[in-house]
Amino acid sequence: MDVSDVKRRFEIIGNSPLLDHAIKVAIQVAPTDLTVLISGESGVGKEVFPKIIHSLSARKHGQYTAVNCGAIPEGTIDSELFGHEKGSFTGATEMRKGYFEVASGGTIFLDEVAELPLSTQVRLLRVLESGEFMKVGSSKTQKTDVRVVAASNVNIPEAIQRGRFREDLYYRLNTVPIHVPALRDRKDDIYLLFRKFAYDFAERYKMPAISLDDDAQEVLTNYRWNGNVRQLKNITEQISIIEQNREIDSTTLLRYLPENTEIGLPVLFHGNTQDSAISERDLLYKVLFEMRQDISDLKRVIADLTSGTEIHVNHPTQNVLPHTIDDPSYPLVQQDVYISTPETPINHEDVPESTVIEESFSIKKKEQELIEQALNKHKGRRKAAADELGLSERTLYRKIKEYGLDQ
Repeated sequence: MDVSDVKRRFEIIGNSPLLDHAIKVAIQVAPTDLTVLISGESGVGKEVFPKIIHSLSARKHGQYTAVNCGAIPEGTIDSELFGHEKGSFTGATEMRKGYFEVASGGTIFLDEVAELPLSTQVRLLRVLESGEFMKVGSSKTQKTDVRVVAASNVNIPEAIQRGRFREDLYYRLNTVPIHVPALRDRKDDIYLLFRKFAYDFAERYKMPAISLDDDAQEVLTNYRWNGNVRQLKNITEQISIIEQNREIDSTTLLRYLPENTEIGLPVLFHGNTQDSAISERDLLYKVLFEMRQDISDLKRVIADLTSGTEIHVNHPTQNVLPHTIDDPSYPLVQQDVYISTPETPINHEDVPESTVIEESFSIKKKEQELIEQALNKHKGRRKAAADELGLSERTLYRKIKEYGLDQ
């Protein structure tokens, strides 16, 4: 069975090379009895891969058991996995078989394996190494023949450093690693998944399917999707139920997308960044920085034009913005420039006491001008303009609306 057959059988949507690679590894490892560790963020669809492995293995006629280790209380996890004898603890009124005994001959999927208590990790390591276990309250060793596939969205090497996961168990589980990519790493698949979910919900709720205009598609594709496929599915369902207009524009879509975490401390803008979640504060600091550059350029021009003259630049000591640019004492306010030359001495009776060079320091105006320049430079492509400005697309869309630039 090839990758396309597996996708059809398990209804996997997407053409990402990273996703295809993960499926290929699952297909190759399925006929063996090797232990597999599946990693990936929450919501990426890790639970599909143990089913692929089981269905393509010689154990496909045996039992497939999925266990969420994070959902079982610590006090009962050993009993759930390995069983217990009657009277072994309060409430144990009869003998009970555990998952490893019931699933013998088949496959057991341990989801969120990093949530297991350390004592249970010791028992699991013994099962993986020798196939032996003991029920809670029993001294009799039992054998099991079970294939183990585990998954976790936790960085297990970091958990090992914190003393929360056994290193020997990690290497035993990680015989064959499979990494399921995050949704943001398979951008071309995002709109395909949205359409699939939109049609599914339209059929379920007996209503026309929603669709996205071009701007909304761009927003959808470039959103970070911290909750991955699960978040995309939930938002698609919300929009399908709530919105009366079945064609969704970017403004409507943005109402359903939570703001990404913004940088909370004032920092100087340092050019483009790979993370689109940059705060408006960064844009303001960029504006102020460019204003400082403009003033420095003006000073150099005046110096060039008046070579050989005496130039005095008066820096006011008030209304400065400290700690936001490289030189904290450099003022970002109006500056008075006095110029006199030996060839053409100034008659102080004919001119004002000082000659003032006016500069507009309206932050909003500068912000609007920057946005207009970025949009013009990129011929209206908002994604490219947002990257140029160092803004998240959501913030840029809001600013475009605020300044009336979408008209």
